[in-house]
Amino acid sequence: MAESPPKPLADTGTGIFSRPYAVATTTFAVVMFLTGFAALAVVPTLPTAARDLDGVSLFPLVAGSFVAASLLGGVLGGHWADRSGARRPLALGMVLSVLTLLVSASSQSIWQLVTGRFVDGLAAGMVAVSVTTAIGQSYPEQLRPRMLALMSASWVIPSLVGPPLAGVVAEAWSWRVVFYGLAALTLLPSIVLAIVLRRPSSDGAAPTDLPPAEERAARPPLVVAAMLSLGAALGQFGVSEWDVRHLLFVVVGVALLVVFAPRLLPAGTWRSARGLPTTVLLRGLTSGTYFTVEALVPLMLITERDVATVTVGVAFTTAAVLWAAASWVQGNLLQHVARHRLITAGALIMAVSVILAAAGSLSGVHPLIAVAAMPLAAVGMGLLDPCVTVLSLKHSAPRRQGHTTSALQTNMNLGQVVVLGLASAVLNACLALGTGRLGGYASAFALLVALPLLVAVLAGRARVV
Repeated sequence: MAESPPKPLADTGTGIFSRPYAVATTTFAVVMFLTGFAALAVVPTLPTAARDLDGVSLFPLVAGSFVAASLLGGVLGGHWADRSGARRPLALGMVLSVLTLLVSASSQSIWQLVTGRFVDGLAAGMVAVSVTTAIGQSYPEQLRPRMLALMSASWVIPSLVGPPLAGVVAEAWSWRVVFYGLAALTLLPSIVLAIVLRRPSSDGAAPTDLPPAEERAARPPLVVAAMLSLGAALGQFGVSEWDVRHLLFVVVGVALLVVFAPRLLPAGTWRSARGLPTTVLLRGLTSGTYFTVEALVPLMLITERDVATVTVGVAFTTAAVLWAAASWVQGNLLQHVARHRLITAGALIMAVSVILAAAGSLSGVHPLIAVAAMPLAAVGMGLLDPCVTVLSLKHSAPRRQGHTTSALQTNMNLGQVVVLGLASAVLNACLALGTGRLGGYASAFALLVALPLLVAVLAGRARVV
């Protein structure tokens, strides 16, 4: 018999660290801190690991398998959270994170590393959906923006410390030490978390089951989620090289995404139906835009504009800090502003950042113009991303917050895969036509700027009436 999710406590004017919420708030902050530290520290070591395992050509699959698996993890975690509450999938996700770090650390082949990253993505998808679902289940509406801001802030220290510390460890010892160290760092908090999350729900409600018909309708389409993950993985593998064989992988991957993605999203998502479908669509468009900027701008600056790596690193760190700062502002200083208006403002800021990236690709413009695109895009995301989540939870039906956050997670990952793939296709097409690499980047960014402008236009369709 299913365990009923905890009912949000009545708002008493207290904050997220007040007595009714202190344990939950601290637990979720620790989870996000460890998740951010592991995610940001591991990524810089992956190229070295792929080289040592003679798998450089498969590096796109090493990096992409994480995103592909998180699609499936989000579906699993979301359904489980709706059925039994968010505590169990959250605890399992954290334990899996420790195990997958050990799998990756002991890799004897590139395929073992791919497996480790895939399972890590599965765990990360479960954790991300479970945390957001738990916030929707356990906090009143007035406190949710502040909690989401805290979740963003929990990534600040990892973004400042994680990558350089991992680089020093990998340089002095080995990339394996980074994985083993992260596993050791995460082990004890994961055990404590699993124990804390076993406590009974605060509302003491009796367990309830859905009616049989609703239960069948609520079952997660696991085959669909698996096919979607496979499509994302094939697409990532296909873009590792540009020949006929890899093009076939891209075609198959895109076909799987087109066929199966709509089955995991609210009806009307791709036509921006009012309410929840629009919020899910906005999450995909904004995350795809941001992470494509984060991928292409550093690549262009280092390979084409001779910008020092340390300068790009400072841009990454600044972006992480500004994202958290903007998230705090929307949750504390702008909490009385309509959420859809903040989404519009954030989208327009992101559009300006993409324009700066395009300008920085021009040979007559100083490259630091493009460097500024990353922190500015982070301001836009910090402002709008929590608002998208808040509106999604408000549109969600009771006992369906897990389904909603699963859809958000799914479309976020789809946005990253599809938008980056489209931008890369434009870049490579320009190279084939002989327009030069900088011209290719300019064309890719020109395509990209349309997406945040579209978000600004559609934001009003996400408002709660």
